[in-house]
Amino acid sequence: MWKLLATIRELDREAMRLASERHNRLTKPPGSLGRLEEIAIRLAGIQGQPIPAAAPAAVVVMAGDHGVTEEGVSAYPAEVTVQMVLNFLAGGAAINALARNANADVHVVDVGVKADIPAGQVTEAATTGVQEKEADSAGRSASRLWVEKVRYGTANLAKEPAMTREEAERALSVGWEMGRRLHEQGYKIVALGEMGIGNTTASAAVASVLTGRPVQEVAGAGTGLGAEGVNRKIEVIRQAIVLHSPDPSDPVDVLAKIGGLEIAGLAGLTLACAAHRMAVVVDGFITSAAALVAAKIEPDVRPYLFASHRSVEPGHRVVLEALDLEPLFDFSMRLGEGSGAALALPMLQAAARVLAEMATFDEAGVSDATA
Repeated sequence: MWKLLATIRELDREAMRLASERHNRLTKPPGSLGRLEEIAIRLAGIQGQPIPAAAPAAVVVMAGDHGVTEEGVSAYPAEVTVQMVLNFLAGGAAINALARNANADVHVVDVGVKADIPAGQVTEAATTGVQEKEADSAGRSASRLWVEKVRYGTANLAKEPAMTREEAERALSVGWEMGRRLHEQGYKIVALGEMGIGNTTASAAVASVLTGRPVQEVAGAGTGLGAEGVNRKIEVIRQAIVLHSPDPSDPVDVLAKIGGLEIAGLAGLTLACAAHRMAVVVDGFITSAAALVAAKIEPDVRPYLFASHRSVEPGHRVVLEALDLEPLFDFSMRLGEGSGAALALPMLQAAARVLAEMATFDEAGVSDATA
């Protein structure tokens, strides 16, 4: 995997120049569509095509459990992780509704759920071609499950490293391989999602170490902790960082000692998408922490990232600043799952369609602006 990181290239400047020129010839004042124009131009650079495509799109939900839930850092029990994975597969979660709205496929990757997903829930996944959406008896789009379990949840990072370095690298490779598959299936844009009770604790720990910011600036309420719970979470993270001394110059060491399996998987996926010239839409705090890990491994990944929204989790602002990303919207969301990223997909699709489908002044017979 690591040798392949050299394939992450700079954005195609010629494609961006041609996209910009076309935008200036469309039947509108130059720059009048604001960030929609910027999005389309960057998509052109990512894909190396003056008129980029924003479909098909995929939402990838990486799922893993966290041993640190033993410390009472979450308002929900650990069992909710597998229960929500089953909900994703049944098509009944928020991410399913939002993905359907964006006409995007949902891929759920079990990289570290502490229970086995019932065999009857596993959908056979094709290796080539974008699959037709499946539907259950209620007519809802069903998700595809990829079982790539590295281990059954992380260890309790408050007492021991979350995983070994070899396990962290395997989880990164799971994400990398997922990105390769999506590229082979023809996807153009990938939205990042996650599921894992306790993962805001691991994300806050990773964010604190990689940004150098104090734990209290990045740790928040997560799934709904009260003030006492947040204080307990902050203390658990502080103690874990002191106990394990993760090396901020070595993102894999940080992942192994205080991270999460799904965080590592998402980081590997982000790197693979960039290597295969696919745009990446980052969701909230957890996926942004994963994107930060990817950027620390290979800084050239950053131009491939779009930030969907600004979460109410305090650490999200810190990580977005570290990535130099400006979110597309702020709806006070904090659900996760990839919900914000899925909601942003139609914006990217609209940006691409405007560039492709609007007429130029010459084509429409409309007079251009005079000097």
